[in-house]
Amino acid sequence: MDTTFREQVGVLDKKGGRNWIYAKKPKGYFYNWRKVMAFALLIVLFATPFIKINGHPFMLFNIVGREFIIFGVPFFPQDFYIFALVMLLGLVFIALFTVAFGRLFCGWVCPQTIFMEFVFRRIEYWIEGDASQQKKLNALDWTTDKILKKTTKHILFFLWSFWIANTFLAYFIGVDALWKMVEETPIKHAGTFFALVVFTGAFYGNFAFFRELSCIVVCPYGRMQSVLLDKNSLVVAYNYLRGEPRGKIQKNQKELENELENTLGNTTKNTKKGDCVDCGLCVQVCPTGIDIRNGTQMECVNCTACIDACDEVMLKIDKPLGLITYASDESIKTGQKFQFTTRILAYSIVLLLLSTVVLFLLLTRPQVQVYVLKAQGTLFYEVNPNTLANLYNGEFVNKTFEEISIEIKPKYPEATIKMIGEKTTFKLQKQETKKATFFIEMPRQKLKKINTNVVLLLLVNGKVKKEINCSFLGQ
Repeated sequence: MDTTFREQVGVLDKKGGRNWIYAKKPKGYFYNWRKVMAFALLIVLFATPFIKINGHPFMLFNIVGREFIIFGVPFFPQDFYIFALVMLLGLVFIALFTVAFGRLFCGWVCPQTIFMEFVFRRIEYWIEGDASQQKKLNALDWTTDKILKKTTKHILFFLWSFWIANTFLAYFIGVDALWKMVEETPIKHAGTFFALVVFTGAFYGNFAFFRELSCIVVCPYGRMQSVLLDKNSLVVAYNYLRGEPRGKIQKNQKELENELENTLGNTTKNTKKGDCVDCGLCVQVCPTGIDIRNGTQMECVNCTACIDACDEVMLKIDKPLGLITYASDESIKTGQKFQFTTRILAYSIVLLLLSTVVLFLLLTRPQVQVYVLKAQGTLFYEVNPNTLANLYNGEFVNKTFEEISIEIKPKYPEATIKMIGEKTTFKLQKQETKKATFFIEMPRQKLKKINTNVVLLLLVNGKVKKEINCSFLGQ
């Protein structure tokens, strides 16, 4: 097999210049399903910031304000360990998914692909026409018609980029804060407005000019394929056993082959052409400009455009569909169906274990987070000859959307608590974090050793929710 195609990226010429990709508009079974998936995801993306549960955003990632709401549940920086586990879970899921199904995520779910193929490229098709018309338009001198089309396209590109940037901003500051900023002057929110302009420019530059280079040059996922894919991974693949040798189809070719076979018998077997008619449509529709017949490549995002293009040709020449299809290298060689390998099983077990841990942590996550530590650099205080005291710092975090009552008291009657500037019972507003300083006093006669464990009870709205162990110094 000729492997010279691997010596350079398809979007670059031999001198390192850009080969602009003019992708032919795809159509067919897979493209129709991808269109349904894309539009559904776009609706979810743009509608989610406006969804509220009991007056609170359904999703919010306010990093500056340290306010996070995921699926209507508030989270705090103290829950970062759960976030870290979820990220680890995501990495394992990506690894498992890639081992089993290749870059299916890239072709069907990735925001870059969805926006590029189903928003910006469709605008391009609508204004400038299909690939051949676009190429012809770009080769023309700057006429009134060309200026009008290019200006209209880039204005729409910029407006869409501005809308996307505002939507992402709504996820970070909330839709109410975003509307307030719109009503006020940009000078009052200069920092946020600057970020909005930067992100609008980044989205516009990406989808108008950078395009497929985001998948090939920037995204690390393509390079992960070489590590994660194996011969049993399900990818968009060309059945070279059936397709080779390639050749242009001729009129009445099928009748000629049948006549030769009847005359010469099996001696014609090695001279027959494969099902691939070398029409090049699979290359013309590819958004990254590769030839899938060369095998699995880093640039392939599994968008299935080549499958639809090839199936359309197979129907016209009365050949079976699936010359290009979802298949593994092993299944093409052996004819066997997809195999559930030991490697996939191992990833699945790790994924299941991590999912169980994350689910347990989410279900057992306390509504009120409490931290009690002995004041740094202190030993004990002698209240009177019979009583000693230790100083403590406490932090109380209300992880709900409701006001709650907090009370802290010792489990055993021999200990007493004296708050500094607060009562032992106080209020915590929704999502509020409050710090408190207090003394724990103990009778000297109860201290049998230098370090005694003292148990405090945390009461939320009058009900005991947690026991807190504290170290009491003194003897």
